Amino acid sequence: MPLSPGDSPGFLLWHATLRWQRDIAAALAPLDLTHVQFVLLACAWWLNSQGEHPNQLALARQAGTDVKMTSQVLRTLERKGLIERAVDLADTRAKRLRVTGAGADLAPRAIAAVERADARFFQPVPLDDAVSLLGRLARPES
Repeated sequence: MPLSPGDSPGFLLWHATLRWQRDIAAALAPLDLTHVQFVLLACAWWLNSQGEHPNQLALARQAGTDVKMTSQVLRTLERKGLIERAVDLADTRAKRLRVTGAGADLAPRAIAAVERADARFFQPVPLDDAVSLLGRLARPES
């Protein structure tokens, strides 16, 4: 006999994810960023701050995004003046990514907005419990 929706972990996760995505979209709207634009900008900013200038493939791996979609979103971030893509001199097929000054200004503000939204969303659950569970779900092989 199938589980009722209220007893189905997958169904509950679906609804929780939808609610979380709405909260994140609302937090990012005033900054004129979509969720995926935020993730790619934040990952590029973080990697740049670590002295790395990733190519698009490395950024997609870091963010967990599809490579083709990553390229499309990076074009949008480039048009917005938040990311620069330059041909890699060691591999002319690849493009190295650098967050611009405007992107470096926006990224920490966007991260703070998302962290505030996350704190409100996850408030009913102890942070260590949420991180532990979500880490196990995100990386079951670990």
